[in-house]
Amino acid sequence: MADITAAMVKELRTLTGAGVMACKNALVETDGNMDEAVEVLRKKGEATAVKKSGRIAAEGTSFAVVKDDKKAVVVEVNSETDFVAKNEKFKTFVAQVADQIIDSNAKDVEELLAEQWKLDASKTVKDELVSQIAVIGENMNIRRFAKIEANDGIVASYIHMGGKIGTLVYAQTDVVNDDIKTALYNVAMQVTALNPKFITDEDVDQDYINHEKEILLAQIQNDPKESQKPEKVIEGMIMGRIKKELKEVVLYDQAYFQAADGKQTVAAYIDEVAKANGANIKIKEFVRFETGEGLEKKEEDFAAEVAKQMQ
Repeated sequence: MADITAAMVKELRTLTGAGVMACKNALVETDGNMDEAVEVLRKKGEATAVKKSGRIAAEGTSFAVVKDDKKAVVVEVNSETDFVAKNEKFKTFVAQVADQIIDSNAKDVEELLAEQWKLDASKTVKDELVSQIAVIGENMNIRRFAKIEANDGIVASYIHMGGKIGTLVYAQTDVVNDDIKTALYNVAMQVTALNPKFITDEDVDQDYINHEKEILLAQIQNDPKESQKPEKVIEGMIMGRIKKELKEVVLYDQAYFQAADGKQTVAAYIDEVAKANGANIKIKEFVRFETGEGLEKKEEDFAAEVAKQMQ
């Protein structure tokens, strides 16, 4: 019987994408024959991930979970189609991944994939992902995750449209009650809906300001009328427009979406809740994942697909 080495297992895993134990077992079964081992894995469905791994996975879901109001995670797991993203098996797997992460020390997806799978000590997270790809029948990808621990406050989450957007908001507070939890949930909805980039004006970095100035100056220079104005006037126009833009990208400066008059800012809303509850509340962090943002969407050509199947 051939001696199955770690190098052989690694090579087979590279070829097929199957789990470590599955590769080792296949090599044992075929007495170390690499080609036959590949076929064994294909027949068992373990190697189906290889053919699927080239497909674009730009759909999926962003899922958020909070534990004891203190620990929270938001994770994006992608699939090829929205149909699979709504599948119960897929949603169960995503929830399991979130549960894995919340108690994990992994700093990034690579470290997460190498971890022991919480629900089966014989597998890694990558092994389970490959197994799920084989079962569900589409390429899947754990794209990113973020964790928040609020030792001096609470975390709230909001999931929009079943996972199109997942948001976490962390507030430092010396009082925790239902009113404050509701307020933080409302702020999470605000972040989801209006997508701010910063919490306060103080958080806006100079690089962002300089970049926006360049864009606004280029717009003015391309306008026949505005470009003829004096330099000081143009400077004032740019600063005025940046100030207006900051009201849209700074959370505290945004108009609170549930304000009756449409004028109350998020900062004023938080201050109102804090005073009503005798608390000090300060938003410290937020994370917003929009599923598939920045990814190329798969273009379906059904005619070509049918023709391919006919051939």
